[in-house]
Amino acid sequence: MNQPALRILLAVYIAIFIAFLYGPFLVMGIISFQQGPEGGPQFPIIEWSTFWYKHVLGLAPPTRVAPLPIGEALTRSLTLAFATMVVATVLGTLTAQAFRTQFKGSGFVFYLVVLGMMVPGVLLGLGMSLVANQLGVQRTWWGTAFVLHVVYTFPFAFLVMLAIFNRFDQRVEEAAWALGVTPMRTFRKVTFPIIFPGVLSAMLFAFTLSYDEFPRTLFTGGPDVTMPIAIYGTFSVEIHPNLFAFGVLTTLFSFTLLTIYGVLMTASIRRSQAKASGIQEDIE
Repeated sequence: MNQPALRILLAVYIAIFIAFLYGPFLVMGIISFQQGPEGGPQFPIIEWSTFWYKHVLGLAPPTRVAPLPIGEALTRSLTLAFATMVVATVLGTLTAQAFRTQFKGSGFVFYLVVLGMMVPGVLLGLGMSLVANQLGVQRTWWGTAFVLHVVYTFPFAFLVMLAIFNRFDQRVEEAAWALGVTPMRTFRKVTFPIIFPGVLSAMLFAFTLSYDEFPRTLFTGGPDVTMPIAIYGTFSVEIHPNLFAFGVLTTLFSFTLLTIYGVLMTASIRRSQAKASGIQEDIE
């Protein structure tokens, strides 16, 4: 196949992939602007309105469509995702740091860690639920569900940090040690600022995965539901455009997180490059 035909084929494939990826979001966004307060999803839109966004935010007058039960559920999801992000990132960074040196049984430990992301969430959630019932442990979103969220997100944070440490120039640390800096202070002042972009990536992975997690939370979250389960409960009864409006707001929230991540990543890379340059000048 010649070069122009290959480029055309690749362009068509990318266009189809982008349409498949963002098509549902586009449809969801269009339907969310339909007129309220009556009726389910309709297309094409007869009259455009922001009624359902006001409905989600509690600014619309009462209608037969019940408000989405997302207030406390959203708070739980954000709290659970933040706690999972912190614990998973710390564990992933420390474990990846340990793998910088060879030790006996490293292969077994590696596959043991990665196993958490390989086991299907339904099976893991059901197993955790059965164990909790046998031991008499109450299933809660901040207890049993939190443990499974960490087990699920920890391998992702670990693999991200492992890739970062594999590209890490250890001579930078050796230069600090040669200047008499202790290993702990070297990690805080030299190593961590350089690997901070990877830490941000691990944090984003852990937060996003925990925020959207459904099967593990369904079996182990207990009576207090998180946002995905609350939306599923509403969606399984009747579909209203307020769900699509909430989906658009949630997606915009995700894009905001990505923007903040990009800004922090850029600033971190510049700071780490400046620090590495300063250390190199001290050596010379």
